[in-house]
Amino acid sequence: MPRTTLLSAKLYGIVDLGYAAPSALIRVTAEMIEGGIDVIQLRAKGHSEDEVRDWAERLLPICREAGVPFIVNDHAAIAAAIGADGVHVGQDDAPMDEVRGIVGSGMLVGRSTHSLDQAAAAAADPRTDCIGFGPLFATPTKPTYTPIGTAEIRAVHERHPDLPIFCIGGIKQEHLPTLVEAGAKRVVIVSGILQAPDIAAYVRAARSLLP
Repeated sequence: MPRTTLLSAKLYGIVDLGYAAPSALIRVTAEMIEGGIDVIQLRAKGHSEDEVRDWAERLLPICREAGVPFIVNDHAAIAAAIGADGVHVGQDDAPMDEVRGIVGSGMLVGRSTHSLDQAAAAAADPRTDCIGFGPLFATPTKPTYTPIGTAEIRAVHERHPDLPIFCIGGIKQEHLPTLVEAGAKRVVIVSGILQAPDIAAYVRAARSLLP
């Protein structure tokens, strides 16, 4: 899947086992798609590789049928084995050459970045297809990371105009007007979506606020 697929994406959703029970994964994914989500990632920190692969194999065909890119968090080998559209790795995970060696050249690879310098390093690496930039706000998902705030959003977009940049970290629907004004083009929302009483409606409303 080409990087250009992500340039048109606006709202990236994460099916996070920290907020969604295993029994709800299929329903949650379907409701996110119904609302118009552009990208879906499966994130299952602390679970076994067998569990992650099982869940990924269940969600991939749902996303594939809808034409929504499906990304696996952390587990490059699982992404490669099931034929996912991509894998997302953190700063402390495997180096990019190792990740590419596992998934090959055709799979999307995203990288978490937490500063302008890390974003620049990722942008300079042709093996990186997109970045997450954050956490902008405090979030239980990344309790050990200090929020970086919104001041550098415009700068990171101006410096890397051809790189799909997804702002992430504690973002809720109510933050979106401020983030767009600060220069954001794409965002990741996790708990706001997964804890919404009507997931499809939340996704639809959030996406309508993005340029």
